[in-house]
Amino acid sequence: MRVAHITATFPPYHAGAGNVCFHNARVLAERGHEVTVYTARDGDDSNENGNGFRVRRLASIGRIGNAPLTPHILGLPKYDLVHLHYPYIFGADLLLIHSIMKGQSYVVTYHNDLMWPGWKGRLFRAYQKINARCILRRAQIVMAVTWDFAQSSPTLRSLMGEAGRVIELPNGVDTSRFRPGLDARVVREKYGIGPERILIGFVGMMDAAHYLKGGVPQLLESLASINDPLITVMFIGGGSMISRYIRMAAEMGVGSRVFFTGFVPDNDLPHHYAAMDLAVQPSVLFETFGLAVAEAMACGKPVIASALPGVRTLVDDGVTGRLAQAGDTADLAAKIRSMVADPAVRRQMGAAGCRRVKERYDWHGIGERLERVYSDVLVRTGRVGSR
Repeated sequence: MRVAHITATFPPYHAGAGNVCFHNARVLAERGHEVTVYTARDGDDSNENGNGFRVRRLASIGRIGNAPLTPHILGLPKYDLVHLHYPYIFGADLLLIHSIMKGQSYVVTYHNDLMWPGWKGRLFRAYQKINARCILRRAQIVMAVTWDFAQSSPTLRSLMGEAGRVIELPNGVDTSRFRPGLDARVVREKYGIGPERILIGFVGMMDAAHYLKGGVPQLLESLASINDPLITVMFIGGGSMISRYIRMAAEMGVGSRVFFTGFVPDNDLPHHYAAMDLAVQPSVLFETFGLAVAEAMACGKPVIASALPGVRTLVDDGVTGRLAQAGDTADLAAKIRSMVADPAVRRQMGAAGCRRVKERYDWHGIGERLERVYSDVLVRTGRVGSR
């Protein structure tokens, strides 16, 4: 098949939708398909060929946050199928127009609803009700990253009356890279974390686009209520909000018990998970899948995540980790205390989580399922993909 992926963000910017697009493209290319990724140009990034697929970075004439306006989407060549990673304001709308003009079939991975407080939130809700539903209704298939999240999303629920319109296709983990038994000493020595310290890890972008999730302030507030100087929190990821979070930690009196690594290259990230005793992802508003949770589990680490639609699908409470009530810092602190106090339970949960990820979320298995979705769409639309 000749397949195009369209995404608002893509590595080297490390965020959920772009990372998922990367691995979708990679595993499809490994299975013999011709794959091209279209994304916005960021700075001096140029087109590139690697990992078995092509990346075409399009010029944008403006952007709102992570939503670049890339008019060249209207001029895409015809593909057997186009795969849109939503949300992508502007890009999704341009693809809809392109599809109508050229008769292009497309499928959608629906990563999350558009959410924000205040006037911007009202605009997003209007966009979801009008534009997003038009975009999704023209799609051949809409793939939700978890069925749990799909049932909580007003936009996706509006499509569920049509049999087969919405299906579940989760995100995945490269279990050949994220695995138990990796050497943790280099990372701990780099940051001066002795073996007696309990290292809690948070992984995620810390920029304005991800601020609404609320995970970093939530974790800092919980840490401030735990009087244990041996607990250290490592915040992994880049972003413009880091300096603000450093000030916040100092104001809460926990500045000496936290540190921010900044951006960590892909090759080093598994070793950072290996250095953790516990991974925490305490989102407040939404976490539709939780890639960082799945990666930590793949590395054999116990996790604590918020009991939100989507991510709670990954974590079997009391078996692979613990679920804390979203926005409840006291509950999160209690969950952290109980996990820190029992190393045997952490080991058991870490092993159970690793097994779960290998069985359900390995990228190769997800790639096979995605290929079947494409094939079913091509059969239904009367198109024959060329391998």
